Amino acid sequence: MGARGTEARGTGRLSYEVVARTRAPVDVVWPLVGEARRWKEWAGFTTATLLREGAPAPDGVGALRRFGVGPVGSQEEVLAWDPPSHLAYGIVKGYPVRGYRADVRLTSLADGGTEIRWSGRYDAKVPGTGAVLQAFTRALMASFARRLVRHCDRAG
Repeated sequence: MGARGTEARGTGRLSYEVVARTRAPVDVVWPLVGEARRWKEWAGFTTATLLREGAPAPDGVGALRRFGVGPVGSQEEVLAWDPPSHLAYGIVKGYPVRGYRADVRLTSLADGGTEIRWSGRYDAKVPGTGAVLQAFTRALMASFARRLVRHCDRAG
């Protein structure tokens, strides 16, 4: 699994990309990523719910999702939902960023497994916090990718 991040020089725009592979086929991986309630199974959340349904119902574009551990959490809006290969979401509340967009892309591999490519771009809300926020976000997304792979490989 690889992870990397960049900050566009002088713009404050931050980004990350995490790539992981699982032995599980795309049709096993997609529901775990595309359906909000399934994130509790693998992501380490105690809360994974829909606050508003999207189109198509329930998890499609416009769905508002809440993920958290205990009282701490975030709200995300689904921006793209293209089963079984692409989910995009933006953070609406609960994380100190602006303009956050993440894309999770699933690609079938020749061996029957799946490549998971998780990338995102955002701006730090608080000036001077970019480097720390970027390191934390990159590590968090790498952790999610590892947990997803472990869960899929155990299930498969």
